[in-house]
Formats: sequence, structure tokens, C-alpha cells
Amino acid sequence: MSLAESWDKYAVGSRPRRTVNAMGEATWLNWTQYADHGPNESVLGPVAGRRVLELGSGSGSNLAHLVTLGATGLGVDVAPAREPVARERWGDLPGLEFRTAEATAFLNETAETFDVVLSIFGAVWFVDPDVLLPLVRSRMAPGGTLAFSHLPPGGEGLKPAKAGLRQDRTPDEWDRILTGHGFSDVHVSLIDPPEGRAVGTMLVRAARW
Repeated sequence: MSLAESWDKYAVGSRPRRTVNAMGEATWLNWTQYADHGPNESVLGPVAGRRVLELGSGSGSNLAHLVTLGATGLGVDVAPAREPVARERWGDLPGLEFRTAEATAFLNETAETFDVVLSIFGAVWFVDPDVLLPLVRSRMAPGGTLAFSHLPPGGEGLKPAKAGLRQDRTPDEWDRILTGHGFSDVHVSLIDPPEGRAVGTMLVRAARW
């Protein structure tokens, strides 16, 4: 089974995101695997007027939220089933696009430059950082922000991700890897899980100068 087929199978079986969150908001950004938990878009700083790329955009809900705040967004996902779902739900938002592509293939082919690149349980967790990060940096504007989240090392995986495919790195490893690929101001935090849950979330932010 190819990478696209594997993720497509996962996408078809996943539940759609709720139409409103606990605060009654129609759009929101969620970095963790838990509903209504963790920090919001403030991790990225002001996004109005900025061009945002999401690698592993899924149903497009996180990216759509940033667009409602004034960003323009492009979501890329390897699973073909994701794009029509995202377009159906968010296609009326101006400045928001979705494409079906593998992350490294897209970055190799595009001529666009982005102010913000984010990956929420997405490509950064599954692609060799020595391959992906130089490509990400090459498509980022100076002063741009890279931010991504995934389970901490040893956390239970998300299908169809097998342990051998995940880029399970410690905070120190991410600091070293990102710095080695030309990123700076690296900040890695561990978000505690909600009460009654055992596994937290790792959130990483870095700058491109």
C-alpha cells in the first residue's frame, strides 16, 4: 500500500471535526490530540497578512481558522480524500486553497514563499527531517515561523503510523536538528494532557532567519 493510499484509508475512516467548540466558536486552532485543550494560534504570533502553509492539512479546519484572522492559506495533504472534504467545508473562504500532494514533492515543485509553516500531527512527524527541513526552510521568508506538534517520544501512535515511520524526537534532538538546518530561536514545550489522560503533546516552534 502506497503512502497516499495508507493515509487515504485513515482519512476516510476519521470522524469530521465538530462544527463548534466548547466556546461556541465556529473556527479554532487545536495543537493537541484533545478537544478544547492546549494553546491557541498565539503560538504563531500575528497572522493577519501572512502567507501560511500547512503540511498535512487534513480537513482544513486549523488553516481555515488562521484565514478568518486575516492570513492567506495553502493546505497540502497526501491523502486524496482530504481535499474534497476541505473544499466542501471551507471553499467559501477567500484566500484559502487546498492541494493533494506529498510534502517533499510539493516543496520541491513550488516557487511560493511562506511566512508561516505549520504541521499539526502532520508531515514533520512522518518525514525524515534531514530531507524535509531544508526544503521547508528554502520556501520560508526571512523572519518566518515554523511550528509543529506531535506526540512525545513513546506516546501511542495514530493509525496508520507505525513506530518505525514516525520522527519521534526528544526536545533536545529537535533543538539540535532544527539549529543544524539553519533555524533559530527554537522553543520546544511539552503540553500536559487533560485530567484523566496519560499522554501529552510536544509543541515545537522555530524561526527562519
